[in-house]
Amino acid sequence: MIPPTFDYTAPETIEDALRALAEAGEDAKIIAGGQSLMPVLRLRMNDPNVVIDLGRIPELRGIREEGDNLVIGAMTTHYDVIHDPLVRAHAALLVEAATTVADPQIRHRGTLGGAVAHADPAGDLSAPVLALGATMTIAGPNGRREVAAQDFFQDLFTTAIEPDEILAAITIPKHTGWSAHYEKFNLTAQAWSVVAVAAALKVSGGKIEQARVALTNMANVPLRAAGVEESLIGRNADAETIRAAAARAAEGTDPNSDGDADAGYRTHLAQVLTGRAVAAAAGL
Repeated sequence: MIPPTFDYTAPETIEDALRALAEAGEDAKIIAGGQSLMPVLRLRMNDPNVVIDLGRIPELRGIREEGDNLVIGAMTTHYDVIHDPLVRAHAALLVEAATTVADPQIRHRGTLGGAVAHADPAGDLSAPVLALGATMTIAGPNGRREVAAQDFFQDLFTTAIEPDEILAAITIPKHTGWSAHYEKFNLTAQAWSVVAVAAALKVSGGKIEQARVALTNMANVPLRAAGVEESLIGRNADAETIRAAAARAAEGTDPNSDGDADAGYRTHLAQVLTGRAVAAAAGL
């Protein structure tokens, strides 16, 4: 299907992008990598009057260290996230998850910021960002503000970004020396997650000192598996501990029923995949 007609602009600074957004009003759409927006336009599920392309803004790309944090520009591609040595050393969970996104073509075009701003509950980057305790930098007409990941994802395809704002960067505390795994169940290769689990552990002397576990597609937003984390921290990194923790994976979740799976099956998947993800992260 052919998309509807729209105007197109490609600003070269964040300020120019915000100005274009203000001038276009509510009918404008931001395009990052375009891997979510373009299918929507082709299916005529959205009819913007202006598409604002962020691809020519250098400030929105790249990965850098700032003290104990990594700062990742919102327009940084999945490919760059996967292959960046800083991310591999300090945020291995993000690498694990980004590697599972779709196919190589989409990983070269799609962006981290675009993925989390789209806020699809089946998307593979939101749960890792949540698990790692990320903070989103949002630019708007009144300057920039910081929003913690747990407050950023608000509902189905809904985030804390206001209509006159854009996502500028994602800041992730360094998790140096942590092990990680992203366990994903999908029905066909390159498909969205039916359920997935992001797990990062800090293990020392056979004990789990810290644990971060988050769930994909178990509610309208990504969720921290608080019960799982509570059951892991301070305990031996063994099969018995992991089995008991995984049994709590569905606590506090609200899975949907759809054509891929019903809520009961998703609950079962969350427990099974949590066990696998945590075991892999623990090296078992």
